[in-house]
Amino acid sequence: MDPSATIWRKSSYSQGDGNQCVEVAVLWRKSSYSQPAGENCVEVAVVPGAVAIRDSKDPDGPAHVIHPDAFRRLITQIKHER
Repeated sequence: MDPSATIWRKSSYSQGDGNQCVEVAVLWRKSSYSQPAGENCVEVAVVPGAVAIRDSKDPDGPAHVIHPDAFRRLITQIKHER
């Protein structure tokens, strides 16, 4: 596991003063088909009840969040089109 790919987010139920905080980690993984130089990468993260997809060149940009069943269908379709 690459710790630099882990993003920690504070729970919305944590207190404003920073005490009694719960943080949750989101681990982004690059596609195995990404180029070795790190260009044109798609990253995915499994979150409760969903799969998040983002462009690695814009990690602070938008992420598409889809249901795990839809993600499986997407991957199956991509594999059949290769």
